[in-house]
Amino acid sequence: MKKTVLITGASRGIGRATAIAFAKEDYRVIINYFQSVHPAQQLQSALREQGYDVLALQADVSNKKDVNRMMQDIKDSFGTVDILVNNAGISQQKLFTDTTEEDWDHLFDYNVKACYYCSQAVLPDMLAKKRGKIINISSIWGICGASCEVAYSASKAAVIGLTKALAKELGPSNIQVNCVAPGVINTDMNRCLDEQTLHTLCDQTPLCRLGSPEDIASAILFLADAKADFITGQIFSPNGGFLI
Repeated sequence: MKKTVLITGASRGIGRATAIAFAKEDYRVIINYFQSVHPAQQLQSALREQGYDVLALQADVSNKKDVNRMMQDIKDSFGTVDILVNNAGISQQKLFTDTTEEDWDHLFDYNVKACYYCSQAVLPDMLAKKRGKIINISSIWGICGASCEVAYSASKAAVIGLTKALAKELGPSNIQVNCVAPGVINTDMNRCLDEQTLHTLCDQTPLCRLGSPEDIASAILFLADAKADFITGQIFSPNGGFLI
């Protein structure tokens, strides 16, 4: 029987690559998006044309009512969610002294509270079935911190803490919770960096290149597989050796 995966923020970047990877492995895929309507619909159409079972659903995952509405739409179409990939997130580069309370709250709403809302929404069914997987997407900056990205780093560190604690709580129910903390990846989120900064980051990476969204999608797909059933509470960091 096919398993259903919900990927938040799946219209582009890592989320898009992850949606494609799961579809090709014969999962039923929910492509969540918020504002990127056209890319999400294009991805849905392209995958359906290839015969894959996918559905694009709009929801602001930082809003509990939107998450609950999306979950009802998923149940109506596919039934329960077997795997949740909490990928949706935002970044900001700003001096800490210039970071406003609104900046801080906005980052934590999308990077942490969205994980909270979505995880709570899928867990009743996972607990009833005594199986399920939650995969949270953090960042290397959540592990080591980044200058001029204090709020972002703090929010991604919170995702790591959430992962570890929730893994302990849900382990007796046979639900695995893990985290993927990507290095510097060639996505829209990092295209705001200037060429010199990107060159420096490449130089600091032993593999001498930026990661691709597909590199991260492969790690997520592995954690979702039955081969990873004895792995929980772990932080996987595909970062090209940036952190060793």
